[in-house]
Amino acid sequence: MAEMSIADALKQAIKEEMRRDKTVFCIGEDEDIDGGMGGAFTVTKGLTEEFGPERVVNTPISEILIGGVCVGAGITGMRPVADLQYGDFLFCMMDQIVNQAAKMCYMSGGTVHVPMVLRAPCGASNRGAQHAQSLESYFTHVPGLKVICPSTPYDAKGMMKQAIRDDNPVLVFEHKLLYGSKRKEKDAIKASGEVPDEDYTVEFGKAVIRREGKDVTIVANLLMSYRAQEAAQLLEAEGISCEVIDPRSLLPFDYETVEKSVKKTGKLLIVHEDTYTNGWGAQVASHFAEFNIFDLDAPIKVVAAYDTPTPFASPMEDFVIPSTKRITDTARELAKF
Repeated sequence: MAEMSIADALKQAIKEEMRRDKTVFCIGEDEDIDGGMGGAFTVTKGLTEEFGPERVVNTPISEILIGGVCVGAGITGMRPVADLQYGDFLFCMMDQIVNQAAKMCYMSGGTVHVPMVLRAPCGASNRGAQHAQSLESYFTHVPGLKVICPSTPYDAKGMMKQAIRDDNPVLVFEHKLLYGSKRKEKDAIKASGEVPDEDYTVEFGKAVIRREGKDVTIVANLLMSYRAQEAAQLLEAEGISCEVIDPRSLLPFDYETVEKSVKKTGKLLIVHEDTYTNGWGAQVASHFAEFNIFDLDAPIKVVAAYDTPTPFASPMEDFVIPSTKRITDTARELAKF
């Protein structure tokens, strides 16, 4: 076991997979250049020393180019791992992701696969509306894609290895305030943890219970998982017991684990940094309203970012993004039912 940050755990996973499989390569802007960061958040820094420029490919600032290369390389048997400096730039390659990568296997009757991994830093961190979005819900709508969001170093390594080995396109959303990299972020959370030295993977579609409880079920991903755990700790002092579930994987989604919890608590609170309208929590709420309505003792609640572009000014950003207080207040309200 070794103590690692999420950034280091991701790097370790990529490095091990590149050693294991020569078809794996990295591609992106400032992927690993002299004096560069190694992507925007240091994850790929130093990989060129071992694997050389043919397997650690630096590109111009052109996400549409990166997307096209990944689709073409995946179809021909390679396994690209693309680093987008900010997840917001996924929009620049939407045709390649949605119309090509996601559909090729289906349209070819299973004869063509597109194994490609897109690493997308997400979440607000005082960078303004074009560098702060949480875009998970856009892609959970697309059949053929897999969407994951690891929030611990253990999950980051295991899920990244699983993503690289998958024969389908996988989007990996990584929160900027959880990396723990040498690039210091205001309000970053120390998310370091023990990571096994040996090879392992984390299966997609399997949620994890971060904190057990009996009064309210809280489902939250990435940074919001940490804020939900903080809220649960505060509420414990008031005699309110919250069960916090981190889905880890949004597509596929582990409804079974959440269902078991809801049958116990009778209350469901969903928390995410995406906007309220049509965020991934809307689909989860819809599922439970349709299939588990009689297990619920109270209305389903969603705490999310307000429906506005993310502000640049820190006080306004703090207002828009779900806070521990908003989660605490909503869970306390639910517990009264």
